[in-house]
Amino acid sequence: MSIEDQFIRTFSKFFRANEDKRILALYGGAGSGKSYSTAQWIITKWLTGENVRILCTRKTLPSLKITSWSLIKDILSKWNIAHDENRSDLVLSFRNNEMLFKSLDDPEKVKSFEANYIWIEEATELSKEDFLQLDLRTRRLGGCQLILTFNPIDAFHWTITDLVQRPSDNVAVHHSTYKDNRFLPADYVRTLETLNERDANYYRIYTLGEPGVLENIIYTGYGVEDRDTWPDRVAHGPPTTLGVDFGFNNPTAIVSCTVSDQEQYARQLLYRSGMTNRQLIEFLEATFTAHGWSKSIPLRCDSAEPQRMVELCNAGFNAQPANKSVSFGIDHIKARRLHIDAESVDLIKELRGYSYKKDRNGRVLDDPVDAFDHAMDAMRYGFTPDMKDIKPNASRLEKLMIR
Repeated sequence: MSIEDQFIRTFSKFFRANEDKRILALYGGAGSGKSYSTAQWIITKWLTGENVRILCTRKTLPSLKITSWSLIKDILSKWNIAHDENRSDLVLSFRNNEMLFKSLDDPEKVKSFEANYIWIEEATELSKEDFLQLDLRTRRLGGCQLILTFNPIDAFHWTITDLVQRPSDNVAVHHSTYKDNRFLPADYVRTLETLNERDANYYRIYTLGEPGVLENIIYTGYGVEDRDTWPDRVAHGPPTTLGVDFGFNNPTAIVSCTVSDQEQYARQLLYRSGMTNRQLIEFLEATFTAHGWSKSIPLRCDSAEPQRMVELCNAGFNAQPANKSVSFGIDHIKARRLHIDAESVDLIKELRGYSYKKDRNGRVLDDPVDAFDHAMDAMRYGFTPDMKDIKPNASRLEKLMIR
């Protein structure tokens, strides 16, 4: 397959028709190809320009590394493009052109930075102030453009109200759905097409790519915080448990769960598709070694895949079947203050949209929508105690507050 054949036509046409626009806002559903197509376009600018500087950014560095950085490196490998790479500073060079990868968790990182092109992946993670700061940085000679890619999770987010719904001579908007992506696997297409059976709002956001309305949100009383502000024993000590939600086509999610002084602290360790059990074990081995953790830490796992738990145990880990009572687990988490590590971007994204189902009459049910909830399941597994730890005569409050 030639390089040209790898482009999704609707995106290629959009980019070429709007090279004179300062802001390109690409929003839509899951699997539409907007991020992959943007990465391809960014690379072509980097390969064909002269003295071009490109910034690829996202709110936090860990998320940037596993999305934009990995995606662009994968495309360069497929295209057999020889280039220079500075892994420590996350800089790619081709002739006199640079592509830099910087996060926005510290705004000072971009205050003295100038670029021709800036790609903002998952733009809904950014505040409007973050965006305005980036807008000021896009000012180099030779063409200046900001490209935003995002799912329209909230109809009232600034990306929708200020860009999508406010026409401007300087802004071009592109809407896409899974139907635009001819490379999408059939299983994923079926998942998106049947999403309406589980939740109309999720179907609107992820299948139709239309702005959603956040309602019936399950978790509201949580704080997103810099982990360095947590108690030292929480920020730097071993977790109480790890919650593990197995996946392959869907992401494998691991959430570090710590309970301290009756408060809960959650940190995303892994959120990645296509992982075999061997790769999962290698990841856990490296993570435990790097942190100096004991393998006695409980791994509360999805009991639907017992063979994978057996393999984890054979590797020396303390894998246990999780308590899969959804309503009890949710109540248990909601009974105490929940702190979320600010770098846990996939966990935060799921939290923001995790909601209760409605029936056909619009009544809110006790069950959550069963979609895009892999980190939610892992977190619930990690914090929910095993039923054997709960005394039969315990009161409901005692059950919820058990450590």
